[in-house]
Amino acid sequence: MQEKDVIIKVEDVYKEYWLGSLDSHSFLEEWRSKHGQKRKKAIETRKQIKALNGVSFEVERGETVGLIGANGAGKSTLLKILSRVTVPTEGKVYLDGTMSSMLEVGTGFHQELSGRENIYINGTILGMTRKEIDSKLEDIIEFSECREFIDTPVKRYSSGMYVKLAFAVAAYLDSDIMILDEVLAVGDMKFQNKCLEKISELSKTEGRTVLCVSHNMTTISQLCKRCIVLDKGRVIFDGDTQEAIRVYFGEKTDSTVYADYSECRRFPWLQRSDIRLQSACYVGKEEAVFWDDEKLRFHFSWLYHTPVVKLCLRVEIFDATGNGVGASFLYDIENGEAGDRGDIEVEMDISSVREGKYSTIYTLFVRDQGGESVDLDCINGLSFEKRMIAEREIVWKPKSWGCIELPGLTVMK
Repeated sequence: MQEKDVIIKVEDVYKEYWLGSLDSHSFLEEWRSKHGQKRKKAIETRKQIKALNGVSFEVERGETVGLIGANGAGKSTLLKILSRVTVPTEGKVYLDGTMSSMLEVGTGFHQELSGRENIYINGTILGMTRKEIDSKLEDIIEFSECREFIDTPVKRYSSGMYVKLAFAVAAYLDSDIMILDEVLAVGDMKFQNKCLEKISELSKTEGRTVLCVSHNMTTISQLCKRCIVLDKGRVIFDGDTQEAIRVYFGEKTDSTVYADYSECRRFPWLQRSDIRLQSACYVGKEEAVFWDDEKLRFHFSWLYHTPVVKLCLRVEIFDATGNGVGASFLYDIENGEAGDRGDIEVEMDISSVREGKYSTIYTLFVRDQGGESVDLDCINGLSFEKRMIAEREIVWKPKSWGCIELPGLTVMK
């Protein structure tokens, strides 16, 4: 039997965090009191959180592996440990090769330096010579579509430009392992498809190992034959991607009708903090199941951090594999000042949507002068299940026919 070429090995990894802070007012004071009663008493009064709880898995060289799970499952903590951003509380991590990581927009970029200068810095960190970086420079600039701004300080880049340049750097500079955390959540569809094609190419032709985190199941399905599912810091599934997706959605209970977003992590591409959703719930429901004659009724609440004029709301619906089904909008809800709170109750007609399980995304936005959406807050919303009261004339095939049933055909006379 051929011996496995393991490039990533995670052995019984735990990561613990403490809620609250120590009584010491500085790092020096905390260090001085490390073995003292003051620190001991502070630790005893704090609450311990296990972000990772005995995670173990192996990845072979050249594999493209997906990592999925609900918010708070431990995905980002695991990636930070693999990327040496933080260390595990217990356990071991083995990496046989160099690594390039995109944990959030612009990670590893120096804000005051230009795109070109940041390319050279990242290449140097990976151990490349200037001559080696020079040979890849033109390909990076071309792929990033940022040629016009390549000598501009990256602090002036939009979130989309950040991602384009960061992905190009990770893809073209020499590294054995690529770690990608929701990097395709921003940017236009054309560029996202180009990234997917590049990742497949790197895995097949260069033997690059890719570990990819995404809430978009279509992306995971396209990239990965193998997928790991995390839940509450544990690996609950490791195997075929389609089965992993079923496990992932099976873990989402349809009884969840309320979500508190006040402390939730936002998408890495979201660079604004003008306003934040605080909560969302289904009104008058004990479980998130809706029949074919029901509308989705939401109650949203939010908090203004800066003044906002003509706030708008968008609710998007996605099917079980992450494909977009549709979206509904509400314009010019209200104006708000910093510190103000707002809330609203809205209905959404889903009569055209077929039976099945769906997820949502909620976005608070304003419109610019050209009518484009300027997203101020965006977060994964509540899931729901659509059920039909009576059987129809035919069994619906969602994989072939989609999730929306169009009006019946009309006989022309």
